[in-house]
Amino acid sequence: TNLDNELALAWQTQHSGIDGRVTGVEALLRWPSAPGDLMRNDRLVPLLEETGAIVQVGQWVLREACRHQRLLLETLGPGCRIAINVSAQQLVHTDLVAEVRQALTETGASASALELELTESAFMNEPERAIRTLHELRAMGVSIALDDFGTGYSNLTYLSRLPLDKIKIDRHFTSTLLQDEVDASICRSIIFLARSLSLEVVAEGVETDRQRHWLLAEDCNAMQGFFFSRPVPIEELHGRYAVVSQAYDSLGSHLN
Repeated sequence: TNLDNELALAWQTQHSGIDGRVTGVEALLRWPSAPGDLMRNDRLVPLLEETGAIVQVGQWVLREACRHQRLLLETLGPGCRIAINVSAQQLVHTDLVAEVRQALTETGASASALELELTESAFMNEPERAIRTLHELRAMGVSIALDDFGTGYSNLTYLSRLPLDKIKIDRHFTSTLLQDEVDASICRSIIFLARSLSLEVVAEGVETDRQRHWLLAEDCNAMQGFFFSRPVPIEELHGRYAVVSQAYDSLGSHLN
């Protein structure tokens, strides 16, 4: 298809901040032939949402992630989860449950190793439908993560009702937590909230060892960011982590 020729996925690993162990990997959309910074996920996705193409592209990402799941699990270890981003338009305007079920069936992928990441904006228009959809996905064994937490409206009423497994702290707060006491307090509060709700919490955008140590001290030990790895093609990921014990050794020495 045209999408296969135009789009690609890059993969960014998630890690334990304690020992560097890989705990998951996120699929990030890339448009290799695009001009300038449209190659970046954070610029490309808003453009696709504006043009309405995000639904078709989101379906492609889901299928591709499921297609690559077995290789990723062989590379990173069976306990990892493969995360993809789901847009508000996919959640509201498509039968997401049927699409996930079909992708899993066609590719032989495992629901328990699939994680869907959604932002708070996904629940703005039709919250009741969104909540029902997420409950159905959870019943299939799929994990649900709330992405970019703290940048939206953070409606705690809905948060208490959402069937979530994980909250991801937005990279804005992580990048400034050592310089800005307000952002540090927000990070601390998000971690406490996640723990109170028995949710996993992942800090995005970790770039320095000082940030890693701060997060560990606040009881956030799951992290993602350039300190551990940039998003890379699957071939590079496979070459780097083909033997999981080697990943332990290399990241462990980096963190000590």
